[in-house]
Amino acid sequence: MSDSGKPHEVAFEINGKRAALVVEPRKLLVHAIREDLGLTGTHVGCDTSQCGACTVEIDGQAVKSCTVLAVMADGTSITTIEGLTPPGGALHPIQEAFHEHHALQCGFCTSGMVMTVRQLLKTNPAPSEDEIRRGIAGNICRCTGYQNIVQATKSVASKGVLR
Repeated sequence: MSDSGKPHEVAFEINGKRAALVVEPRKLLVHAIREDLGLTGTHVGCDTSQCGACTVEIDGQAVKSCTVLAVMADGTSITTIEGLTPPGGALHPIQEAFHEHHALQCGFCTSGMVMTVRQLLKTNPAPSEDEIRRGIAGNICRCTGYQNIVQATKSVASKGVLR
């Protein structure tokens, strides 16, 4: 019999802090982030990679954390929505733009949308409206109709303040 069913020790950096966990081999990263680390800004929407609410950065790349096993994240650097702003600090420019342009309503998709927009602006600091819409196409928002999300993205891009 194989050892594949036994819990595994994993360690990674998350939001600039070292974390070590013992996880079941089939535990999704999104569940490790929420349940084991208590970082509930990363949402579980569909568990099938369709909605984007669970988007985080792994080694600087936006990834839907419901598609990654926690054991696969061993040795990586992860940034969640909580890692964009220090406790008590100012909002990240993308969060600020979402607030200013009313780019959220219920807020369920917002953390994944912000992480996706961050990736888009890293790779394309001055996207057109069509490029923004294509860039966020893997994230579902059921409330806003996307127009304000696009406007917020255009606004932050025009300021060139991505950090």
